[in-house]
Amino acid sequence: MAEEKKPEWFDENTSDNFATSLKEGIEMIAHHQIARKNKFIKKAAGTIDITKIQNLLVQGDRANLAKAITLVESNASKHFEPAQELLKNVLPHTGNAIRLGISGVPGAGKSTFIEAFGTYLCNLGYKIAVLAVDPSSSVNGGSILGDKTRMEELSRNPRAFIRPSPSQGTLGGVHRKTRETMLLCEAAGFDIILIETVGVGQSEAIVRGMVDYFMLLVLTGAGDELQGMKKGILELVDGIIVNKADGSNKSLAQKTKLEYGRILHFMLPATKGWEAKAYTCSSITGEGIQELWNVMQQFEELTKKSGVFQERRRLQAREWLHSLMNDQLRLLFYGNPKIKSLLPMLENQVIAGDKTVTKAVQEAFYAFMEGSRSSPQ
Repeated sequence: MAEEKKPEWFDENTSDNFATSLKEGIEMIAHHQIARKNKFIKKAAGTIDITKIQNLLVQGDRANLAKAITLVESNASKHFEPAQELLKNVLPHTGNAIRLGISGVPGAGKSTFIEAFGTYLCNLGYKIAVLAVDPSSSVNGGSILGDKTRMEELSRNPRAFIRPSPSQGTLGGVHRKTRETMLLCEAAGFDIILIETVGVGQSEAIVRGMVDYFMLLVLTGAGDELQGMKKGILELVDGIIVNKADGSNKSLAQKTKLEYGRILHFMLPATKGWEAKAYTCSSITGEGIQELWNVMQQFEELTKKSGVFQERRRLQAREWLHSLMNDQLRLLFYGNPKIKSLLPMLENQVIAGDKTVTKAVQEAFYAFMEGSRSSPQ
């Protein structure tokens, strides 16, 4: 009978029936596979090395910044405590960046402007983070626009970081975790945080409540646009930027600038001690970009000297606290078992005219308080 051919990895010197000694190359592969398996098991178990992420984040590591943002954006309950621990640990490294907000009607050229403005700032040596809030898909909740595809040049710049986030249906299209993301970017050493809104509804007011300088991007031909624009939006801005001021459109842009300037002159300033004005710029030629940055630097210097800058930050922190409390109360109320069972009946009674809205609300809150008292602490 022919001698059985041994496999290549078999070691003749090994006498054990159920153990083999692997050749050097095979042994390295085996250990590598075991290590990968252990890493997978660790990841599957949900262990998150907060200390490692934190240390690399404050060193400016972009990969760990992205991990940290994903962690705070997560809706999984198991990620809440690690995310809050991370935020608490990096707080001493936050607050040193200037926060800029930008809004504008669709088609105003926000992405093109941000790319031109951001590239200019990067060339000056600044590190810039762009938090661009995308409208969420109503089907899967994901981002529709994908800002990295709309800011190709800036996304390739090593001094820039772009994070498109789906709004997930929150008020005005502003992601509920944008504030936490902003803090993480500051902890990672970014000098300028630019938050772009989708420019719908009340998103402007929300962004105004989290930035230092708020600008509105508009197009030329202010006549019809001014008629449709809410007065409330103009009361929030620190500056209006008439975009696409180039070529044959340049003279019209200057005219639009004057029209907005006259309106702003008669309005109360959004920031105490600062007069909001209108400016023109071209994202294509770059004309006006330097002037805009000079204006923002003057704004920062003036408001810090007067104390308005610091006072605004304190008020924003307080508003954030109350906003999160309101969100939490809403979740507790509608998540209460008694409210879940009682609400459909109250709705039907109100619709049928058998009960007033005030009485229905009163009954709902009585049921909620009773349910809260009876629930285990």
